[in-house]
This record gives sequence, C-alpha cells and structure tokens, in this order.
Amino acid sequence: MNVRAALAEAAREVARRGLVTGTAGNVSLRNGNELLVTPTGRDLATVTESDIVTLDAEGRVLGGGKPTSEWQLHRAILAARPDLAAVVHTHSPHATAASALKRNIPAVHYMVVAAGGADIPCAPYATPGGEVLAAHAAAALAGRDACLLAHHGALAAGPTLAAAIALAVVVEDLARTWLTLLAVTPDPPSLGADDIAAMRTAWAAYRGSA
Repeated sequence: MNVRAALAEAAREVARRGLVTGTAGNVSLRNGNELLVTPTGRDLATVTESDIVTLDAEGRVLGGGKPTSEWQLHRAILAARPDLAAVVHTHSPHATAASALKRNIPAVHYMVVAAGGADIPCAPYATPGGEVLAAHAAAALAGRDACLLAHHGALAAGPTLAAAIALAVVVEDLARTWLTLLAVTPDPPSLGADDIAAMRTAWAAYRGSA
C-alpha cells in the first residue's frame, strides 16, 4: 500500500473507531520532506487515496485539493518532533468533554504512560486553524505523544499511523475513566511518581517485545 492510500485508510479507521464524527478531525503523515494530510470539509469515513493533499515544508500545496484547515497544527508538531511521523486529531466525545475542563488528565490509570509521561497535558485554547493553536499544541507535545486541546478535542502522534491511532484510542479511554471518577469525587487519586516510573519501565519493555 502506498503512503497516500495508507493515510486514507487511516482516516477511515479513525472514523470507524468513533474518534471523529463527520468532517471533524484530521490525520497527517510525514513523507520525506513532504506532509500528507486529509482534505478539508470531507467526512473521514469517505476519504480515498485521491483525496489526500500533499504539502511542502512551508505548507504550499504540491498535489491534491484543499488541505485540512488544521494543516498548520500537523506541520508544527512534526517539525518539532522528528521522532514522530503521524498525527491524529480527533473530536472524540470523552476527550473533547475533558478538554473543556482545561486540566491535564492525571495518572488515574497506568495507561497514561502510553503518551510518554505522568499525565495527558491540555494545551490552551486558541482559534482552530491558526498558528497560535499550532504553537500551543507543539509545546504541549514536548515530552508527550498526546494532549488535549482546550474546548476543542485531542491529539495523538506516533512513529506510524497505527501507533498514532492506537494512542488516540487510549486517550479517549483515559478521558472516559477520568470523567467517570470526577462524577464520584472532585479529586480522584492518582498514581505516585514511583509507580509511574516503574510503569514507564514496564511499558518500554512491553513495547520492545510487542
């Protein structure tokens, strides 16, 4: 499968998993010095290989139609993180609801380490589609592979499309768990630093053997 077809399939997979609804959300993939992104105004469930848009490093369209309005978000993240190759931006229901609290998702479950640390940070709100939001997102992903976007949704990134999608699913699940706990207590207990350190070691070993 070529990279354009792979990105289109990833977009459809994001929709199949219920992480986006209709035209909300977008997906990108680094391809050498170029950036492949999903198109604007298109239901991700229906994206095909011919819909994928190719951008250069400055965001100029090299092929395809009109890119997602959030292309700057994807470009900023991948420019700041050469270790990553794919970004998934979702409006999944629980992560989006959690983002309105403008708080980091704490370590209420050990799977928080899948994003690279002891929490899922929440980037400040900024108007969607602009450079300010892109900068906020890139900053939030320094040392993390996932974050919330306040009053907006969530981001998950990875070295592959599959890894980014899998992490987006984890973030949605963590958000659901956290919101459920907040309905019981305003201050849910979290794992301590030693527990997180041990889990990060275990997670690295697990990923290495997977």
